[in-house]
Amino acid sequence: FSLPVEKTGQETMFSKILIANRGEIACRVIKTARAMGVKTVAVCSDADRSARHVALADEAVHIGPAPARESYLVIDRLIEAARRTGAEGIHPGYGFLSENAAFADACEAAGIVFIGPPADVVSILSRKVDGMIAAEAAGVRTTPHSPRGYARDEMDAIRAAAAELGYPLFVKSCLGGRGRGARVVMQPEQLDRAIQRAQTESERIYGDSHIYLERTFLPGHQLEVQILADGQGGIVHLGEREGSIQRGNQKLFEESPAPSLSPARREALWAQAVELARQFKIVGAATVEFLADMDGATYFTEIKPRIQVEHLVTEMVSRRDIVQEQIRIAAGEPLGYGQADVALSGWAIACRIHAEDPWNHYLPSAGRLIEFRQPGGPCVRVDTFVTAGSEVSANYDPILAKLSVWAGDRDTAMRRIDRAVREFHVTGIETNLALLRQITRHPDIVSGVYAMSPSQRIEMEPLTDERIRHDLAVLAAIAYASRSLTTRPVTPKHAASGWHRESRRVPS
Repeated sequence: FSLPVEKTGQETMFSKILIANRGEIACRVIKTARAMGVKTVAVCSDADRSARHVALADEAVHIGPAPARESYLVIDRLIEAARRTGAEGIHPGYGFLSENAAFADACEAAGIVFIGPPADVVSILSRKVDGMIAAEAAGVRTTPHSPRGYARDEMDAIRAAAAELGYPLFVKSCLGGRGRGARVVMQPEQLDRAIQRAQTESERIYGDSHIYLERTFLPGHQLEVQILADGQGGIVHLGEREGSIQRGNQKLFEESPAPSLSPARREALWAQAVELARQFKIVGAATVEFLADMDGATYFTEIKPRIQVEHLVTEMVSRRDIVQEQIRIAAGEPLGYGQADVALSGWAIACRIHAEDPWNHYLPSAGRLIEFRQPGGPCVRVDTFVTAGSEVSANYDPILAKLSVWAGDRDTAMRRIDRAVREFHVTGIETNLALLRQITRHPDIVSGVYAMSPSQRIEMEPLTDERIRHDLAVLAAIAYASRSLTTRPVTPKHAASGWHRESRRVPS
């Protein structure tokens, strides 16, 4: 399933860009840049010297040891790599430095284009509470939240803010995104532990332990609208996505359009998202995120000024390459089309394949892939950075691949994603494919009537189908018998010497 690559204005287009990221998003950006005739520079840590994004790029620069804080998060090394290779722009992907205003500032100071919003826009959007306050000032309804962020030594103030907001609530990092540094709290007695864990994770990932509190609606719906905006005032949306099926604040199952929205609510959500993006002076690609309660009321939560992990489903229903649009806009080109030119068709669904063990508390799984068999067929897309024989590191995000499908209607799309998930085959490490296979056949998800669960957790269901249990028992018995047949018992020489009988004789 491919997207058309439109001609670009070569007089303004970059000749070379650096991708300040790794994994599947780095491969994704490199492929689009190559289709546009733009050369690419990859960066890599010690663990990624033989990674796929390094092989795909025109050039590669080693930037340090495996831990991200010593390589992919070191701004000076990334800027120096861009200068040394003559890259005119830097694409941050998602995660790492994609929402870091200091990185955008450093690019600007070095005369390198940051492929994203201006540094001042990134700055206010990376401060989540400030963004919500600004939206409220413009008359937009937001989720109830604490008035500011809190440091580690402000537990009394945090408890007071939580009591005022009520439960359930989210503890969130003041910086970053992708669910990192976030914890859901259902009861007051869970607050202190959630705060400690969120602050520790936020400090480790973003270098800042400040957190804030946000009231949440459980059950509810996680909705997001994809925005594209150029530097000349042009702005469009590419429809919405629903990501209400989550585990550990990571969206495992995402679809577009959102099954929970009526046509009238959908139009209103689009209009509000476009107005918010205009208010915050978005340039490039961004996602405006909302929570919706079960009565249909929507609340603005934040704007992600970058490409999202889940952008694939939007590309499928809109037939527009979002990475290409990011690069074009950063090069100074106008969108060249308006909202009336954006045609949304069909239904798209995506699942994340993670290197983790759902049967063992979702612990990360690392090692060498023995088999990596991807599904195929019409309108099936796999974005990944691994093949059979690849080494999967425990140093980075557990995403192995993103699987997405498109169809003309939701029922067909659900059957297609279910078939594709069951055809996906990985050995050598553990993955969450077993969990995804349960999700794609869950009655509520199949029917499209689902929401974020009160516990915000999706767990493996026990095996109850007696036919499957019977088959597994037969397979186990055959495996045991085969192993016994191929084993030839041999009496050790020392056993034949009779020493054990001699040792039992009573001394004369």
